[in-house]
Amino acid sequence: MADQNQHSATISQLVSRQLHLSQDVGAGHGYFQRHFTCRNYTKSGFQSSLVAANASPVFFVQAPLENGFDGTFGSDIFWATFSATVSKTITEIGVRRMSFMEKELEMMNLPKKPDEIMKSKGIRERLSARIKDWRVGTANVIRYVPTPALNFAFNGYFKRLFNIKKDRDGYWKWFASNHVSGSAAGVSSLLLMYSFDHAQSRLANDEAKKVGERQFTCLVDVYRKTFASNGIRGLHRGFNISCVGAIIYRGLYFGMYDSLKPIVLTGSLRDSFYATFALALVVTCGASLASYPIDTVRRRMVKTSGEAANYKSYFDAFSQILKSEGAKSLFKSYTTNIIPVATATGVLVFYDRLQKPFVDAKSMT
Repeated sequence: MADQNQHSATISQLVSRQLHLSQDVGAGHGYFQRHFTCRNYTKSGFQSSLVAANASPVFFVQAPLENGFDGTFGSDIFWATFSATVSKTITEIGVRRMSFMEKELEMMNLPKKPDEIMKSKGIRERLSARIKDWRVGTANVIRYVPTPALNFAFNGYFKRLFNIKKDRDGYWKWFASNHVSGSAAGVSSLLLMYSFDHAQSRLANDEAKKVGERQFTCLVDVYRKTFASNGIRGLHRGFNISCVGAIIYRGLYFGMYDSLKPIVLTGSLRDSFYATFALALVVTCGASLASYPIDTVRRRMVKTSGEAANYKSYFDAFSQILKSEGAKSLFKSYTTNIIPVATATGVLVFYDRLQKPFVDAKSMT
C-alpha cells in the first residue's frame, strides 16, 4: 500500500512538472497541452512527453499567416467605392485639364502659352466653364464607381467562399483560386451592370454624332427605344462575349496582382507606393491587352443593337473583322485605352494601400 501511494505521488509530481513545462513552451503549443492532459499516463508515455516538452520550440512554431484582411462584402464595397472615387476623380481632373487647354488653343488659334490664354477670358466665362466641367466629371465618377465596387466586393466574397490559403494549400492551388475568384467576380458584377453599361455606351456613341443625326435624347430614351425595337435581348446584346472578356480581364486583373504581390513586393518594396503602383500598372496593362480583342467585338455588336444586324453571331463578327480589316484591327485604338487603364490601376493601388493598416494589425495578432 505504501509503494502504491508513493507511486501515485510520483505520478502526480510528473504530471505537474509536465503541465508546467508545456505552459512554458507557449500558447502555440496548445495541441501538446491537450494531448498530454487527455492521454493515459504510462511510464513510456511520460518519457515521450518529457522529451517533447524539452524539445526546441522551433519545431512548434506555427507557419506564418498569409497576409490578408478578411473583410466583409459591405466593407469591400466601402473601400472599393472610396478607392474608385479617388482614382476616377484624379484621372478626370487630368483629362479635363488637358481637354480644356486643347480647346483653348484651338479656339484662339494662336501659339500662346496656356497662362496667357487663361488671362484673356473673363471671370464669369471661366467660372461657368469650370462648373460645367465639374458637372460632367462628377457624372462620370458616379457612373464609373458601381462597377469596380461590385467587382472588388464579389472578388472578396468568392475568395472567402473558396477559402484557399497559400500556406496551407500550396501556391499553385492558391494561384488558380485567385484567378477563378476574379473571373467569377467579373461575371457576377456584369450580370448586374450590363444593361446600364450597354445603354451608356450607346448614348456615348450617339452623342458623338451631329445634333440633327442623334437618335437618343437621354439614358431613359435609350432603354425605351432599344426595348421597343429589340426587346430585352436588345439591352443585353453582346452579353455572352462580354462574359468572356470579363473572365479574361478580371481573372488576370485580380488573379495576377494577388498572386504576384507576395513574390514581388517583399522586403523594402512591401511598403513602397511606387512599387505597388508599378506592379498594378503592369498587371492592368497585361489584362487589358489580353481582353481587348474581345472588347473590340463587343463594341461592334453594341453599335448594331437596335439596327439591322450586320453580324450573325460573335464568331461571325470576329471572323469578318479579321478577314476584312486584319488582326491589327482587333487592337485598333488601344492607345486610347490609357485613361481606363490608369483609372483601374489607381483603384487597385488605393484599395490595397487603404487596407494595409488592417493587414498589418492582423499579422501582429
